[in-house]
Amino acid sequence: MDAPPRARNPQAVLFACGQNSVRSPMAESLLQHMFPHALYVKSAGVKKGELDPFAVAVMAELGQDISSHKPTTFEELEDWEGLNFDLIITLSPKALDLTRTLAAEVLYWPTQDPTGAEGNREQKLQAYREVCDSLLLRIRKRFSRVSAASG
Repeated sequence: MDAPPRARNPQAVLFACGQNSVRSPMAESLLQHMFPHALYVKSAGVKKGELDPFAVAVMAELGQDISSHKPTTFEELEDWEGLNFDLIITLSPKALDLTRTLAAEVLYWPTQDPTGAEGNREQKLQAYREVCDSLLLRIRKRFSRVSAASG
């Protein structure tokens, strides 16, 4: 039996989580900054949340400004431009449920929601940094082939 074909490099990537306010906008920004011209990257949530100021602060530490991000739902994204993505990466179980009928490669990266972190400002920021770091590692691993293919 032949080995399954290697996943082709995606052209359009959607990150999805619960409210599109922390994890998916972070992931969208990280990937967009790695491949500013090679990939089309968006993010969406199951429900619409409010952009989280701790997420904005942690991304600013990396020199990435997500302060103008507007949380978007799957429905809004579908209405505006359709869900024409070849890869959807879900970061929460609720988001995974919404992808079952979509004709796209779907990956599930269980990602801790840092919004429940306890403690002072620095301790909360640290929880967000850990989420950001874990997303960055996974993105680098998954998309390392893109840079090899496009470079």
